[in-house]
Amino acid sequence: MIDLGSLEEAAGNAAFVMALRGRGLRDTAVLRAMEQVSRDAFAPPEHRVHARRDIALPLPCGASMTAPSTVALMLALLRVEPGQRVLEIGTGSGYASALLARLGAGAVLSLERYGTLAADAAARLADLSDVHVVQADGLAPELPDGGFDRILVHGSVDAIPPHWRAALEPGGRLVTGLGGDGLCRAAVLASPEADVGLGAPIRLAALAPGLARVL
Repeated sequence: MIDLGSLEEAAGNAAFVMALRGRGLRDTAVLRAMEQVSRDAFAPPEHRVHARRDIALPLPCGASMTAPSTVALMLALLRVEPGQRVLEIGTGSGYASALLARLGAGAVLSLERYGTLAADAAARLADLSDVHVVQADGLAPELPDGGFDRILVHGSVDAIPPHWRAALEPGGRLVTGLGGDGLCRAAVLASPEADVGLGAPIRLAALAPGLARVL
């Protein structure tokens, strides 16, 4: 018997990816991952009807799910390769964490400053043994278990902190937003010693320091 629900979901995911392609996103691996990992499963129930739109969605604690086109752009810039060790700062819903795993990351350590979001994301990602979510401050001078091939930061900063550079392996790659709160520029650090390259304008909230529970 044909599962009409599964067919409808597959069609919706395909349309979602085609819409992203229409916005100029061309990285085949990233688009394939976004077709296979449903954003609906990570959106809050009250906002799930909007999960396949290219908009940010509210999360608890005043956080938000980044718009899919921004996630796709940052993942394309990150260039994850199979087996690489990835540090993610700003877990949020865990959607990008699941995409990193789908792209072949060998291990993903995801840091989230809000305990509530960290716990919820860890529950959603429980079936992915290579993804580990912890409550931690990504702006704190000490990062857990340094030595990452890739670092993805879901937030903007005024400058790349020295401890992010120190945590990046030689030949590694870091992607974040650079600039003020809201509209900033995609920034790429291609190795710990390299200059920061600036890309397209994107919308990301400024990365906040410290740990928090629930607002």
